[in-house]
Amino acid sequence: MNDKYEIENEQSDSENKKHENKQKIVRNVFKTVGKYGIPLIKKQEIDLSKIELWNYTKTKLDDDENKHKTIHFFTYDWLFDNVYEKPATALEKLDQYYALLTPEFSTYKDMPLARQIDSVFKNRWCGAYWQKQGMTVIPTILWGSIPCMEFCFDGVEKGSVVAVSTYTREDNKEGFMLGCNKMLDIIEPSAIICYGTPFPEMKGNIKEISPFNQKELIEKMGMEKYIEKYLAGELYPSN
Repeated sequence: MNDKYEIENEQSDSENKKHENKQKIVRNVFKTVGKYGIPLIKKQEIDLSKIELWNYTKTKLDDDENKHKTIHFFTYDWLFDNVYEKPATALEKLDQYYALLTPEFSTYKDMPLARQIDSVFKNRWCGAYWQKQGMTVIPTILWGSIPCMEFCFDGVEKGSVVAVSTYTREDNKEGFMLGCNKMLDIIEPSAIICYGTPFPEMKGNIKEISPFNQKELIEKMGMEKYIEKYLAGELYPSN
């Protein structure tokens, strides 16, 4: 009797493992929209007064000091790939924070379009997964080319609070504004969290958040060095 029970358990474990491995490939558990089947992130109520951004690279387990903050991914892709590749493991430290911006997987204009579609898919998949786990999620919207605008606004419910970044895009205002205005038309966001200084032409309910923690940087490098790097445009984000 015990031998039979053990065999059945082994078979069950094997089937579960096969299903788990298949899901890592197909990623089809969430509702999708649009031509390319982009996972849908549902609109949630967001208290903008509570939004204080904190870089994913600074997250840690039992982060009581910062758990009131909202996690962003405005950094290099390879520093946060694991949130998609190993979502359950990543969530072990992410689920303590107030909210999560979806990861900004790159959509460079010189990337093959298939890779840009994949980046948008991963962005929305992470958001849908986190919402299923009970997290508050804010979709990060980005675009890299005109063809990208065919799908980069998919998977976000109308009226949602969204996030964008103008940091390092200062020299591409025309391209940024083209996508931003299209985002306003398609998503009609109730608010826009802007990481970096908003362009004067941007419209909507905008909450600006600086990439730089002035106090932290001055304590680290001193006022003279801080001013020198600030004027030279050489400060690295500290938020």
